[in-house]
Amino acid sequence: MSQEEIAREAIKHALKALRNRHLVEEGAHAPAIIALSRPIISQGSEWKEKADNLETELQQCYKAQSRLSEQLVVEVAESRSSKALLQEKESLITSLQEELTQIRDEWSRLKTDLEEKIKALELVVSENQQIRAQLEEMTMKAKNAEAENKMLVDRWMLQKMQDAERLNEANALYEDMIDRLKASGLEKLAKQQVDGVVRRSEEGAEFFAESTVPSTCKHKINAHEGGCASILFEYNSARLISGGQDKSIKLWDTNTGSLSSTLYGCLGSVLDLAITHDNRSVIAASSSNNLYVWDVNSGRVRHTLTGHTDKVCAVDVSKISSRHVVSAAYDRTLKVWDLHKGYCVNTIIFHSNCNALAFSMDGQTIFSGHIDGNLRLWDIQTGKLLSEVAAHSLAAVTSISLSRSGNIILTSGRDNLHNLFDIRSLEVCGSLRATGNRVASNWSRSCISPDESYVAAGSADGSVYIWSISKADIVRTLKEHTAPVLSCSWSGLGKPLASADKNGVVCVWT
Repeated sequence: MSQEEIAREAIKHALKALRNRHLVEEGAHAPAIIALSRPIISQGSEWKEKADNLETELQQCYKAQSRLSEQLVVEVAESRSSKALLQEKESLITSLQEELTQIRDEWSRLKTDLEEKIKALELVVSENQQIRAQLEEMTMKAKNAEAENKMLVDRWMLQKMQDAERLNEANALYEDMIDRLKASGLEKLAKQQVDGVVRRSEEGAEFFAESTVPSTCKHKINAHEGGCASILFEYNSARLISGGQDKSIKLWDTNTGSLSSTLYGCLGSVLDLAITHDNRSVIAASSSNNLYVWDVNSGRVRHTLTGHTDKVCAVDVSKISSRHVVSAAYDRTLKVWDLHKGYCVNTIIFHSNCNALAFSMDGQTIFSGHIDGNLRLWDIQTGKLLSEVAAHSLAAVTSISLSRSGNIILTSGRDNLHNLFDIRSLEVCGSLRATGNRVASNWSRSCISPDESYVAAGSADGSVYIWSISKADIVRTLKEHTAPVLSCSWSGLGKPLASADKNGVVCVWT
């Protein structure tokens, strides 16, 4: 039986007891009431008093009954409230028991997972120990192999050095023989009486007609993307070589204006170019801090000369052999390279960055032009400074060009002057300038004509100015470029003249 039913039965029992009591009381008072109704005069007042007392007692009983009824109602209400609260607690207990059951199930599952993970971890630790043991064994084998390999490499390098020494001795003998043949050939050529100017080449000698002043743009070539900083002609040839910011070197047929071939492999912008006297190798100075040497016939990179720590801005090749190369970089060093060995053989350190350089005709002296405006001469063997000349007052030297006779050197500077120096006395033998001619950059290259009669230089306004050395005056201004002209080069045959600008356009002038 539920608590509610028990409460109802208790209430019914209390009500029944109250009724029975009331009936008992009424039965008990009935004889008194009948006696009071009789006409007994002597006992009237006494009975009346008793009746009043009984009536008062009856009223009190009614009041007690009312209070008990109210108390019963309150208790019933409290009982219902307690019942509701009890049901709520029972529901909460049931919910907590379910949650506890779920937590126990989850705990059991996690415990099982933990046991599995512990087993897997033990397995991984065991495998790791095995792998570590194998690694130690392999490391030991690798060290042994490395030691053996190093020993073999040392032996191989020793053998290569011995082979290189033997090859260098053979090359030195061959070069001595070639130099003697050249010397004997020059003596014979000096005795010849010809109308033109006699110049020598790798193969012997050729007759060069007097240089002509160009007036017409024969070809306008979009050679490179982003600018062309350096151009030069092959020796005794009309084929032009150009290098640009697109990291490529291109060879052009100036007769037709067509592209002959392209050399790839440079990892930076090409800032300067040089070519060996046999026209077999092209050397490029690059903003990637390296120099690159290509075989022209195969188009492949023969050497990548590394050692500079900043951009390489100038390069030249010895004029008596194709072996020695000199380079200048913005790390304030000049480096002499041996192309047969493929590495640097001498380094010269100076305080002012070098923008341009050139070899002397005998290959024993290096001319360098610096941003402090000075022209310096260095001994290639000892690296010592031989002489120093203030070529341009408080203005950077941007170009150095040696005449074909080797007696005159042309320097250009940011002061917009083009000075000619006598190599023997290092005195200025000519100074060229023109209104409107402004040097475009720190690496603007000017040139001397093969017969040493003219100087050509580009300008920031896109013009190419040509001076007569004997008259020290402008003889022609060429206008075709729409951007600053960065480089000029005259063919060793006397014509044509080529110029390149900051937009990568190359013009061929005849």
